[in-house]
Amino acid sequence: MIIMSVDLGKARTGIAYSDKSESFAFPKTVITEYNTDRLVEKISAVANELSAELIVVGYPKNMDGSIGSRAEECKEIGEKIQAFSGKEVVMWDERCTTLSAHTALNFTDTRGKKRKNVVDAVAAVIILEDYLSYKRNVNGK
Repeated sequence: MIIMSVDLGKARTGIAYSDKSESFAFPKTVITEYNTDRLVEKISAVANELSAELIVVGYPKNMDGSIGSRAEECKEIGEKIQAFSGKEVVMWDERCTTLSAHTALNFTDTRGKKRKNVVDAVAAVIILEDYLSYKRNVNGK
């Protein structure tokens, strides 16, 4: 099945997706939207375009594992995405994914405006890769 991941940000939201075999994660796009309702519509439209059956939304827990205000906001948006799209949504711990995305972009020497435009999609790829790895380990594949 195709799985889509979402890295929610205040201004930019990264989107990534898997292949049908759930082996690889690819960056799709970055959505720039401040209005939550329009953001939910745009995320749902991308999910439909990709024929995604599951949406994994980054859940930014605090480093100590507690749930802060941003995690609560993301959970509410995840619930709106599920209601609007009709697709199952899974909240996934995303601690340090943006930091990991910046590290990956350092290795590729991606700088400036290009970096700003792709970092959120790279973070979405990292979220999805983590989820796919977990799923493979749980299923013993």
